[in-house]
Amino acid sequence: MSENVKEVNDSGFAEAIRSGLVLVDFWALRCGPCRMQGPILEEVAAEVGGLASVIKVDIDQNPAAANAFDFKSIPTLILLKDGEVVQQFTGLQRKETLVSAVTTSSRCLTGGLP
Repeated sequence: MSENVKEVNDSGFAEAIRSGLVLVDFWALRCGPCRMQGPILEEVAAEVGGLASVIKVDIDQNPAAANAFDFKSIPTLILLKDGEVVQQFTGLQRKETLVSAVTTSSRCLTGGLP
């Protein structure tokens, strides 16, 4: 993991999403599209670093964190603000889609225009 994307486990998950804007990637090593999402997520994190935290949760190793949200497929990426869901994505996502979601949410949450 890079300095821009943090791997979070069950014990640290609640604290990691408690405050601020956080993009969470729920993934598993056994999932091909999840492994493809990894490098894209690194690019997203580098671009939005000042606006949001970017974390990854391996659902096979951390089922409690994954069970906190109702999703059926991976990769699932969830954008949260202070622990509340702002937007959810299922399947492999493009960098531009995720960057746009983070920047738009950041502006809306700070009182700016989308």
